[in-house]
Amino acid sequence: MNIKKSNWRQHALLLVLTLFYIESFVGRQIMAVMIEPIKAEFGASDAQMGLLTGLGFAIVFTLTGLSAGRLADKVSRTRLLAASALVWGIITALSGITAGFISLLIMRMLVAVAEAPVTSASLSLLSDSYPVERRSFAISCFTSGATFAAIIALTLGAYWVELYGWRETFFIISTPALFISFLLFFVMPEPKRGQYDDAISSPTSPLQPALTTGFRASTKALLKRKDYRLLVCSSAIATLGANAFGMWNATFLVRSHDLTLSQAGMMAGFFGGGAAAIGILSSGYLADRIARRKGVLWLPILGHILGWVFIVIYFLWPKGLGDDLFFAGIPFAMLFCTLASFFSVWWVSPCLTLLTSIVPGTQRALAISMQTVLITFLGIGVGPMLVGVLSEVFSEVAGVESLRYALLISTSTTLISVFLLFKLKSYQAKQLIKPIQ
Repeated sequence: MNIKKSNWRQHALLLVLTLFYIESFVGRQIMAVMIEPIKAEFGASDAQMGLLTGLGFAIVFTLTGLSAGRLADKVSRTRLLAASALVWGIITALSGITAGFISLLIMRMLVAVAEAPVTSASLSLLSDSYPVERRSFAISCFTSGATFAAIIALTLGAYWVELYGWRETFFIISTPALFISFLLFFVMPEPKRGQYDDAISSPTSPLQPALTTGFRASTKALLKRKDYRLLVCSSAIATLGANAFGMWNATFLVRSHDLTLSQAGMMAGFFGGGAAAIGILSSGYLADRIARRKGVLWLPILGHILGWVFIVIYFLWPKGLGDDLFFAGIPFAMLFCTLASFFSVWWVSPCLTLLTSIVPGTQRALAISMQTVLITFLGIGVGPMLVGVLSEVFSEVAGVESLRYALLISTSTTLISVFLLFKLKSYQAKQLIKPIQ
């Protein structure tokens, strides 16, 4: 009876956390289908839209993310997330009544403050809710929320933007956050911190170092770990190209494949987001089984390589080539977009599971927030901004196809992540560490 009750609580918490994760990512991803209408209304450039959709958000998130992670290590995480959801919903709604580019940029920055504790507090809760042998799949279910959010934002979002306008769309997406806030505050349980940590500590890789209570001391202790540094850097660099691709893909389809905004959103959401969702869930399932035999890092390495190969083919595929071999109205290039999206997310749940198993429970939220801050700065901030700047630079020689080559360059940074994961694997072999037992 207690086991059934515990399982019910685990799964209920996972569901609500995933819903909030989806909600927050819908708010980010829906900016991808708002680029053209906002740009037209405010007379903004591609570089300015890169600032609005990415860098402006990321700078504030970077400044507040570490403090939010440290706070999640000290206070009730469910109450913290409840407050976060409430503030997120209010600010997102206010974004719909902004008068100009600057005021909308300010709203995006305030949304970043509200979102700061979401990932770190949620993954900390899941790590204390699921034992390590079932953690990868639980984390993959949670992180797959980002890809389901992409489907919602790029399909329904594109429809809402075309039908109601981008301002009214902000009101639509803000509503669920209020209900999520209620559930987190009044219904969801707060699991005991570190209750599964003893099961994954070992003499060769002690999970619980001496407790450090200060923010600076905790940060320094985490950064001294070479495996943590390599893992965080590889994850952050992987998102630089991936998030830029997700933010600009619909615009790329409009400009380079002559689709309408709603068609492009539907294609990017259904093929790209759908394949990524399946990829994350399958990687979580595979990681729990492959890790015991071959190590957890082979899956992300293979996924990065295959994902990069297919995304290069996707961006270089000429408009119209092979379209008669595919379904009517769907560019043949979407086949390679689907394959790239499926494989390129194979790193997410294995790497996050590895991170939760190499840091102590008393510093887990801070460790996750440090990773999330770097991921947000590079992936959500630098990535979209870099693509916007490169697109403007290449426009003089490539014209409307400038975005194609800007995306090709940005996504090639994935190869750096592959190199860092190989270094991490080599380091683990030398230290005789097996984080996943």
